[in-house]
Amino acid sequence: MLVFGGVPWQPSRGRVRIFKNKAFARFADKAGLGDAALCRAVRDAERGLVAADLGGGVIKQRIARPGRGKSGGFRTLIVFRARNRAFFVHGFAKNEMDNIGRDELVALRKLAGELLAYNDEVLALVLASGTLVEVDCGKKTVP
Repeated sequence: MLVFGGVPWQPSRGRVRIFKNKAFARFADKAGLGDAALCRAVRDAERGLVAADLGGGVIKQRIARPGRGKSGGFRTLIVFRARNRAFFVHGFAKNEMDNIGRDELVALRKLAGELLAYNDEVLALVLASGTLVEVDCGKKTVP
């Protein structure tokens, strides 16, 4: 049985809200990764298809380059709680960086704890400030 953040994985029963921070949004725009690709990556994670569970609510997920496969694509770090929320916080090409360091992982896990603790009111304030952007997973954009 797969477990994420201490919660056994089960198929999503509701809509998972997906967000990206400003730095990730810039990366995604430059890399040509649209919201549909991000939605597919989270949908795969919801189904238990994860490249790596880094612990503390952080997962690594591969996303294919537009028109190509995942093996030569991008690596993304996502703060993830199944059936709840996903925050894209970092992205990089495999040829730019192999993995993150231990210090970076500690910082990511701390960030995950903070992001996953946001209630709806705090989340609304952060969205209004522009620090986070909600990803649009409208049915027409996700095959």
